[in-house]
Amino acid sequence: MQKLNAKQLWLLVLLTLVWGLNWPVMKLGVTGMPPLLFRTLSMWLGIPVLVVAMLWLKIPFAMPRKHWRELLVLSAANMFVWHVCIILAIQSLSSGRAAILGYTMPIFSAIIGALFFATQLSLRNWLGVVAAAIGVSLLLWHELTGLSGKPMGVALALIAAATWALGTQLLRRTKIDTPTLTISFWMTVLACAVMSTLTFVFERPNWAMPSSTSWWSIIYNAVLVFGFAHAAWFYLARSLPPVASTLSVMFIPILGVFIGAYWLGEILHWQDWAAVVLMVVAIASVLAPLRAKI
Repeated sequence: MQKLNAKQLWLLVLLTLVWGLNWPVMKLGVTGMPPLLFRTLSMWLGIPVLVVAMLWLKIPFAMPRKHWRELLVLSAANMFVWHVCIILAIQSLSSGRAAILGYTMPIFSAIIGALFFATQLSLRNWLGVVAAAIGVSLLLWHELTGLSGKPMGVALALIAAATWALGTQLLRRTKIDTPTLTISFWMTVLACAVMSTLTFVFERPNWAMPSSTSWWSIIYNAVLVFGFAHAAWFYLARSLPPVASTLSVMFIPILGVFIGAYWLGEILHWQDWAAVVLMVVAIASVLAPLRAKI
């Protein structure tokens, strides 16, 4: 397994912090405003951040016409479905629970890789998949039995995770030879167009000026999530997929759970604690490198 250089290590640390903190930030942002509008405004403000970064780094904007079909597929799998489903899910779930469900992505990625990309899974990997399934079942059981439970939020989060997993598999095998930041820029632009259309069609009557808290959340997402985190993830997923997935994904939902509990006062049930343990075990079993044979 490849070793991380200093740049990659710092990117992973920053990515984990930014995405881990973003779960309670998103929960605050969508409280009191339409969720699709929240995501759309974040993208509109995030695109100029990407433009400045690309100009500063002298990254070309050009995307050859021959790559546009593949770019559209990558955008749909990595951006369109994820952003729509997860922002709707987090409106009805606690930020910690949404984080755990959203970051079942490595489990789905392992299954998709085995079924469609001829990736072999060991017994340890399959045991990890079972652990993840039990963890999801605990969360779903709580949603179904709680008086205010909303299982639709769980379903949306799982759809988002599964689609992102497919997108990650496709990104690792992309034939697009442009810089990763260029791919990230155009995927964000296309996602912004889709989100803008959806919020206009479905949320237009509920549009209103965001509160100060929502604006703070929007700016956080614009600068740190769309301006940095997405590009960092796409870069790491293309260059060091096993290591990047292990180090970034394993800790993000844990941060989301405990920051949400501390910051938003979200109550942790025994199902949440059990799900955290099971998800960590599952993700580690799928992504941790096997011990070399002597």
